[in-house]
Amino acid sequence: MSSHVTRQDPLEALTAHLDPPFAAVDLAAFDANARDLVRRANGLPIRVASKSLRCRALLQRALARPGYRGVMCYSLAEALWLHGTGISDDLLVAYPSADRAALRALAADEAAREHITITIDSAGHLDFIDATLGAGHRTIRVCVELDVSWRPLPYGPVVQIGTWRSPLRAPAEAALFAETVLRRPGFSLVGVLGYEGQIAGLGDAPPGHPVRARFIRAMQSRSSAELRERRAETVRRIQALTPLEFVNGGGTGSLESTAADSSVTELAAGSGLVGPTLFDAYRRFHPKPALMFALPVVRRPAPGVATLYSGGYVASGTGTPDRLPKPFRPVGLKLTKVEGAGEVQTPVTGDAADRLSIGDRVWLRHAKGGELAERLTEYHLINEEEGTTESVPTYRGEGHCFG
Repeated sequence: MSSHVTRQDPLEALTAHLDPPFAAVDLAAFDANARDLVRRANGLPIRVASKSLRCRALLQRALARPGYRGVMCYSLAEALWLHGTGISDDLLVAYPSADRAALRALAADEAAREHITITIDSAGHLDFIDATLGAGHRTIRVCVELDVSWRPLPYGPVVQIGTWRSPLRAPAEAALFAETVLRRPGFSLVGVLGYEGQIAGLGDAPPGHPVRARFIRAMQSRSSAELRERRAETVRRIQALTPLEFVNGGGTGSLESTAADSSVTELAAGSGLVGPTLFDAYRRFHPKPALMFALPVVRRPAPGVATLYSGGYVASGTGTPDRLPKPFRPVGLKLTKVEGAGEVQTPVTGDAADRLSIGDRVWLRHAKGGELAERLTEYHLINEEEGTTESVPTYRGEGHCFG
């Protein structure tokens, strides 16, 4: 569907024919964010993280730009589907899979086996795949994931800052596991992966928390220095055993520091393309809000209060207030502490609420990049330059839910 309008406010004008709830993507902001990510990548190719978009049209738009190559998938079933659509011939499933049906489908598809790589970090993964596919199965491309979190205490109790992912921390451990993979029939080791969530996913300028900001910056500086040395040694040891096609690292929040690591050959990013609220708290970059959603006003229960329909689009993670959506337009609205964002209604307060009437729209931003797509079957792409709106399906709109 496409429509042409010429009114003054592009966002409102180009979506005037739509009834909320709906989500819109400002393509000018999306493209500006894409250019800035390439600038920050400093010459390394960026693998697009599909979980942060979950919309084929947006994946294709990013991949069509210089500086982007390949897709980082979050599900093997998703990778098989994307391979079937021809979106890319380089698909990395960045999380281990226990999906037996998807593993069997991968093994049975010669073309898919050439273009899809799955992530492993233990002999248990190899055992599971062997048990699923049977002895003598076709060769599966695998990528070894490293633990790249930061541990401030070299001795004593484990204090870990970062995500709990791979058990492979020390270079010797990773090299020993690589030897295990290389001795195992039916597997081809082609890559190494490490996601430094304590840098890539943790803003270093949390508003209103200067002490916390100083701690985060100090931690990230130390972590980056330690990781650069440890990852380089790990990659050196593995490459002494077998050539690698890629070493993937980073995320939207750490492109600069990861690109400075000479052992890394490619970066990963996705959220920075759409600019969710969790990426507002960084000093080094400022993504433009490209993805937002509109909710209708359905009640005016009291002065200074407007109640919106639906809106409980809470992001996964820590369960803290920063996972809630944030009112974006009109300026001056906020969620209530008692109700937050609700399943069927979301009250907002502030001076701007008194200027709202039944049927008016309030625009909000989601905390994370891709999870909004699980709530909606389509996105509306806003092209201000051409004065058009194009509706495209999300993964949900194409009948897919990959967890």
